[in-house]
Amino acid sequence: MSWNWESHGLPFLPGYTFRDVTKSAFQRPQTLGYRNGYALPHRPIVGIGQDPLLSLQLIEQEISELSLDTPEITYGSFDRGVVEDFIPAHVALDKKVLRYYAYFQENIQFSPAEEHRVRPVVIYYYLEDDSMCIIEPVVVNSGIPQGKRIKRQRLPKNDLGEHYQWKDLNIGMDLEVYGVTYHIALCDAFTKEFLESEGIVLNDPEPMPVDPYGNRHKIPQPSHTTPSEADQKHQFLTMDRKVLRFFALWDDSDSMFGEVRRVTIQYFLADDTVEIREVHEPNSSRDPFPILMRRQKLPKKMKPKSKTFPSCVLEVSTAEVDEYYFPKDFQLGQTMTLLSRRFLLYDCDGFTKEYYQKNHPDMETKPSEIQIKTDLPQERKKDVPPYNGFGSLEDSLQNCLSLIPERPKKNLIKMLENNLKVLRFKARLESQNPEDEGRNFILSYFLSDDMMSIFERNTRNSGIIGGQFLKKTRIPKPGATVDNPEFYSPADFAIGATVEVFSHRFVLTDADHYVLTYLQSIASQIPRQTLDSHKKLQGVGTANNQPADQIGDDVAEPSS
Repeated sequence: MSWNWESHGLPFLPGYTFRDVTKSAFQRPQTLGYRNGYALPHRPIVGIGQDPLLSLQLIEQEISELSLDTPEITYGSFDRGVVEDFIPAHVALDKKVLRYYAYFQENIQFSPAEEHRVRPVVIYYYLEDDSMCIIEPVVVNSGIPQGKRIKRQRLPKNDLGEHYQWKDLNIGMDLEVYGVTYHIALCDAFTKEFLESEGIVLNDPEPMPVDPYGNRHKIPQPSHTTPSEADQKHQFLTMDRKVLRFFALWDDSDSMFGEVRRVTIQYFLADDTVEIREVHEPNSSRDPFPILMRRQKLPKKMKPKSKTFPSCVLEVSTAEVDEYYFPKDFQLGQTMTLLSRRFLLYDCDGFTKEYYQKNHPDMETKPSEIQIKTDLPQERKKDVPPYNGFGSLEDSLQNCLSLIPERPKKNLIKMLENNLKVLRFKARLESQNPEDEGRNFILSYFLSDDMMSIFERNTRNSGIIGGQFLKKTRIPKPGATVDNPEFYSPADFAIGATVEVFSHRFVLTDADHYVLTYLQSIASQIPRQTLDSHKKLQGVGTANNQPADQIGDDVAEPSS
């Protein structure tokens, strides 16, 4: 509906407007059009009922005039200040914490020795959210639950629902929280700087009171400034877990069924005590953890005995001993008598040698020749029966050393470095049986574990079925014994050499090209004649006109 009120000069109020009775069109103008299929809005030119928009034209004219005359109204003044970015409190005050040192007194009831205890605490105030936490420093072996007394939260100030603010905290005030009164005595440098920047005057710091219980049980400082040699506490702290170990022989041949046994004598430098243990050996029918003498101080020289009491009734006390055994009394190559037993010292460990070279350089620390003559493991090898030819030498030896044999140890580093590396040779069987003539074999040597396997190739009209002749195993050389085992190595495989495998003799006639490459890589460990035999073979074909690097390619050797 349109109202013609501008011409009358009346205000646009109810009762002051008149309807134009001559007007019959009241539609709104179209402000949306389409161009190339897209809807495009545009500003209306006329108003409702096709009335001219005089007011809109006047407003546009006034805006254009003002923009030309006074540009500051449109774009603002050039000298106005830069508005700083708004930073919320949780970002501006993040990781900013006020720290106060306080204490509270705990009353002790039913104790005549004390009335109260002073327990220090640390109060943390987090400025980002006005939360607080109270932590009591932990004292080792105090017997009191310590640590976090109040977890981080907003602490109530009164019954009206108010909470403590940073303005309420100051040095020398009492902070009452959940029935406990904490007295603030100190604060750190950051807290002091922050409160003074906000206009708060801090009180003078107060000293922390002394806990009467802790002061009474405080350990006094030693009277001497430098530790003396006779100070047992200093000796324990400096020599703890430092032990001198000697290897000795216990000569018990004078007694019935006596023998010479190996023992270890351990001297503990922390308290000058000595312990003697027997060396356990497999199948010795003895206690696996024998202690010949428990750890104790050994008297070297006794004082004159008193006839008041028999010596067998009372233990030896310090008052009865004139001198004890010390490290300077243990000399290699000498026989010592400890508790009526004779011990011959023949060697010691590395730490013991370093200790004597530093503290007793005049004493001899070289091992005695008695060690070689009385090496008991070598003597035990005389009881091992000879090798019977069944199985490997290691397996047969383990059956003799233990009731339950253990698996022989292997060199894992060698197995990883030489994994899948095999030296292959062509061989013929050397036999007096005429039926064995013409039999061809492939001998494979595995570098990872020094084992060998033999595969027989099929021969036409021979009447012998080819296949696996010897599974993967370690082959000893002829004449090898359990005491002196010797096995085949790459240095023994020369062209034309004879390899004896469990009473079968094989003559090497050909080899892979990789064999020469590998032998040249370790030429310092290979005899000259072995390398020359492979170099002569380089480029020469086999009896079947096959190249040397294709030996056994037509044979599928089964995996071990």
